[in-house]
Amino acid sequence: MNTLKDMGEAGLIERLTRRLGTARDVVVGPGDDCAVVRTADEEWLLTSDPVIEGVHFDSAATPQQIGHKALARSLSDIAAMGGTPRWALVDLVAPGDTPAERLDGIYAGLSATADEHGIAIVGGDVAAGPVIELHVFAVGSLPQGSAILRSGAAAGDGIYVTGALGGSRLEGHHLSFTPRLREGRWLRESGWATAMCDISDGLSTDLHHLAAASGVGMAIRLASVPCSPAARSTPDPLTHALCDGEDFELLFTVAPEHLADVEAAWQGNAMAACTRIGTVTIDRGVMGIGAHESCSPLDATGYDHFGKEENGS
Repeated sequence: MNTLKDMGEAGLIERLTRRLGTARDVVVGPGDDCAVVRTADEEWLLTSDPVIEGVHFDSAATPQQIGHKALARSLSDIAAMGGTPRWALVDLVAPGDTPAERLDGIYAGLSATADEHGIAIVGGDVAAGPVIELHVFAVGSLPQGSAILRSGAAAGDGIYVTGALGGSRLEGHHLSFTPRLREGRWLRESGWATAMCDISDGLSTDLHHLAAASGVGMAIRLASVPCSPAARSTPDPLTHALCDGEDFELLFTVAPEHLADVEAAWQGNAMAACTRIGTVTIDRGVMGIGAHESCSPLDATGYDHFGKEENGS
C-alpha cells in the first residue's frame, strides 16, 4: 500500500485531482498557482492555503506575524498569475484553552495585511483542534484571457527571479515577506512574461514545476542566483537559495525579443530587484551551469510536505 511519504506531495496532488470534474466556466483547474474561472466580464483567481502551528510557524512567531503570513501566502499565489486580490475567507482552528488575546493579535495581523493590499475578509468559520490553524481561501480578478500561467514558457525565453533567495526561516522572512502583487500585475499588464509561478517550495523545485507545465527544459547559471543576506551568512549560500523555500518571490520567463524591454523598464519602476538566472531550453529537465561552463542536472530538492526531510513550508 502506498503511503503519502512514498508518493510525495506532487504524487498525492496528482492522485487526488485526477478524480475531480470540471465545468465550462473553468479556464484553469488544479496545477497552477490559482484556479481560473470565467465570469461574464472578467476572470476570477481562486486559491487556498493553510498555515499550521508547528509546520508553518512556531512558538516564537508573534500573533501579528501569524495573521500576516496566513493571508500573504494566498496573495502570493494571486501575484503569480498577475491578478488583483479582492476577497478572502478565513477558517480558524484553535485549542479551547487558547487565550482570546492571542487570536485578537492574529486577526489584527490579518486585517493589517488585508488593508495594505486592498482585500476584504468577508467571513469564515471556527472549530476546535489540537493546534492553531488558519485556512485562507482568497479570490482575485483580472481581465479575461490575461492570467500568466505556468505553461507558457518556450525555448529561448530568459528566466528571471525577483528579490533574493534562501534563508527565509533563518531571518524570519517567511513571517514578514511582501507578496509581489505589484510586480505580478506589472508583468501581466506589460504582456512580456510568458510563464510565472511564486517560489514557495524552493527555487530548484519550482523550476521543475514551471518546466514540466510548459513542456520545456531550463538551464540555470548557478553564479547568477541571487542569495539573500541570511543565505550568505551560511557556509553554502547557493544550497539555501535553491532548496529552502518560503521565499515567496516570483519566478518568470520572458520571450527573447522582450528581454531588453523588461530589464530597461523594470529599472524605472521602483519594484523588487529582478535577476536573470538562465534560459529556457528545448531539452526537458533542469540543468545547473557551474564554473567553466560545467553542466549537471539540478534536482528538485526543495520542500515536500510528505518528503523524508520535513522542515516546514
